[in-house]
Amino acid sequence: MRAERLVRPASVVRSPDAPRSPPVTAAPAVVAVQRGERRLRIASLLAFVLLWQLAASLADSRTLPDPIAVLARIGAETAALTLPVHLAVTLGRVAVAFAVAMLVGALVGMAMGRWRQVDAFLDAWLVLGLNIPALVTIILCYVWFGLNDWAAILAVAINKIPTVVVTVREGARAVDAKLLEVARAYRLPWRTTFLRVYLPQLVPYFMAAARSGLSLIWKIVLVVELLGRSEGVGFQLNVLFQFFDITGILAYTLVFAAVVLAAEGWVLRPLERRLTGWRA
Repeated sequence: MRAERLVRPASVVRSPDAPRSPPVTAAPAVVAVQRGERRLRIASLLAFVLLWQLAASLADSRTLPDPIAVLARIGAETAALTLPVHLAVTLGRVAVAFAVAMLVGALVGMAMGRWRQVDAFLDAWLVLGLNIPALVTIILCYVWFGLNDWAAILAVAINKIPTVVVTVREGARAVDAKLLEVARAYRLPWRTTFLRVYLPQLVPYFMAAARSGLSLIWKIVLVVELLGRSEGVGFQLNVLFQFFDITGILAYTLVFAAVVLAAEGWVLRPLERRLTGWRA
């Protein structure tokens, strides 16, 4: 019996002279896919610019200026430091409101997904927060707290928190309970279990909440600035609208869209690949 245990199966035994197969790696394939996606994005942007140029050539220049005129306006506004100042103010409000909404929404969402009593207690609040119009929240915050930055940031965060809660709550409900049981069986500390077992399963939901959050916060911040602030991209768009300056409106819109694309391509996508690399 002891001799039989020491004998390896014939299918597993490897001859010393047998050639070893090279390790399989997916890195080149992944790099090729990323390059192909990058080319498609660049081609999509070029197609957008060409369609814009075609539409501008068919329409009146005062109604729809061409890309060159808009780029020239961006250069003039940048040289005068008007655009960078207003853009920096808006990005500051977006960053603070986004951080507050993600932190509060993630904590509440995890609690609602983990404990049914909390979910039942806060469910009506969540439905109410999802259905209150953003304009109503902005006006109430300005009336209650005054026309200041904190009221603006609070209004934006209140509008975004419910959507983060919904996304994170679904992720907390989908957490694999068997993995948590394994962690308890190995008597892992609660901190290790939370950071190494629980949170990695929520990363896709956090990223989904972050993407939807940014897309919503950008828009609400502009409305907040348009209604009650004296600086920022939203305020500047309101001024340009009063003068029917279509070129200026498109210039600020194009810069704002470029910032959004840069945040998506240089921050969110690399962060998602880094946090979900363990899945490969």
